Amino acid sequence: MSADAGEATTVSRARPGTRRRVIAAVLLVLTIGAGLVVHAALPDSSATDIAGDALYAVAAYLAVLVVAPRLPAPAVGGIAVLWCVGVELFQLTGLPLAWGADFVPAMLLLGTVFDVRDLVVYIATIAVATALDAVIRLRTRPAR
Repeated sequence: MSADAGEATTVSRARPGTRRRVIAAVLLVLTIGAGLVVHAALPDSSATDIAGDALYAVAAYLAVLVVAPRLPAPAVGGIAVLWCVGVELFQLTGLPLAWGADFVPAMLLLGTVFDVRDLVVYIATIAVATALDAVIRLRTRPAR
């Protein structure tokens, strides 16, 4: 075995989840970009609201993967759902709306007003993301 091959093996063992983290980070940046396009460039409608909610949920899922790439897909999905539901329920306080009026990025992160449809979109989107992630992980798992 060459020194380079041994070094590569050591690096891959030392950093499990690195590839998954990098892919999730790239996808997160692309998802945020798509969300900003939907928010700023498309007309405000039910369709763009749902698309924005779905992209927000995907971003939440990917953010959890960036932070904890070794978690199993169901755990990532559970954390993402908790985040999205928590943010949506926080909107009932009126604080995100007030903060968003003063600082627009707060509105993009925390939303503005509570909507039950948002909860449905978040949960459905994260369920799909979790299933896709689980299937991808099974298919890309190295043979033992």
